[in-house]
Amino acid sequence: MDHFLYRDGALFAEDVAVADIAAAVGTPFYVYSTATLLRHFRLFDEALEGMDHLVCYAMKANSNQAVLRTLAQAGAGMDVVSGGEYRRARAAGVPGERIVFSGVGKTREEIRTALEGGIRQFNVESEPEMAVLDATARALGKVAPVTIRVNPDVDAKTHAKIATGKSENKFGIPIARAREVYRMAAAMPGLEVVGIDVHIGSQLTDLEPYAVAYRKVAELTGVLRADGHEIRRLDLGGGLGIPYERSNADPPLPSDYGAMVKRTLGHLDCEIEIEPGRLIAGNAGLMVSEVIYVKSGEGRDFLILDGAMNDLIRPAMYDAWHDIIPVAEPAAGVERAPIDVVGPVCESGDTFARQRMMPPLAAGDLVAFRSAGAYGAVMASEYNSRPLIPEVLVHGDQFAVIRRRPSFDEMINRDTIPEWL
Repeated sequence: MDHFLYRDGALFAEDVAVADIAAAVGTPFYVYSTATLLRHFRLFDEALEGMDHLVCYAMKANSNQAVLRTLAQAGAGMDVVSGGEYRRARAAGVPGERIVFSGVGKTREEIRTALEGGIRQFNVESEPEMAVLDATARALGKVAPVTIRVNPDVDAKTHAKIATGKSENKFGIPIARAREVYRMAAAMPGLEVVGIDVHIGSQLTDLEPYAVAYRKVAELTGVLRADGHEIRRLDLGGGLGIPYERSNADPPLPSDYGAMVKRTLGHLDCEIEIEPGRLIAGNAGLMVSEVIYVKSGEGRDFLILDGAMNDLIRPAMYDAWHDIIPVAEPAAGVERAPIDVVGPVCESGDTFARQRMMPPLAAGDLVAFRSAGAYGAVMASEYNSRPLIPEVLVHGDQFAVIRRRPSFDEMINRDTIPEWL
């Protein structure tokens, strides 16, 4: 569910007409719904009710500080994967003890920043990282809380570019080597082992891969406890999918996921951490764009928008589907026709949809890309010297620009010309 609905023929974001936002900030832009963000966070929080748990929002999905603060004030922790994300979380008011640091390539400087600023735990991905973390913590006179990410070799049955739990993926240590690596960690005075970490991929639409992975984690918990390790925390990652195409069957609900976690891991008396990102932010956002031209081609027509692949790269990168709807509601029974929906970037890959069935549209009309709140603005670029587009947050009948569009001068003047030129 989201809070983007038609009223009297116009698309609204909560209680604000999307066309009014477009008139105020120009197109293209992103708009996020506070009510949807909070609803999706609370669904996860309630799904784990009865277990000691923390829902850590995976802020790589959408790291705008207004989004982070909205979720943090509701009780969310944060999952970060870079020093920049750590600094963003702290700037948004998230205390260090509610921040989990993931990622395969943490640098010494990033580790130092988190240790000095406060951290809930590091999710360690390799023995070399573990050694650097130990040395850095000891040099600062600190002890770093760690979980070790194990790779359970489970096929998440998702897109190859977002699968993380198979043996050939770069993430974690093979689960078969877990006892050896935990022994190494226990011998390092700069580390405190607090638990196990696992994450098998993103945009999962089936709970069975999770269940297989979590049963392996449950078995490993018993083995490591028998070896003398205090396993009190299980970080289960995120990855639950969202329905990008509304006509398809919906993925499992957070309540179904929570029930599965309780079945597979509830007997272990561990604190549970989960790291949802896409499901919290994805359906909480739209990208809104204006039609520039409708072009007739040889055997097909093109709807040319002012939004482009640099603004929303998922279709070009993943062949991802986003529902595209007019901001002005089409009349009931209006005839639809196939059309290619494209942007103005000088790439054939700048195509959002091919032969998408759409109602008649004309230059100046507005369209909205659904499910664009995750991995939209955070993956945007200035390719073709196109400025990053604004982000807007709606709260009831109010809206605010939470990242403005830079001017062309601001964008161009970031370059520095050497004195010999």
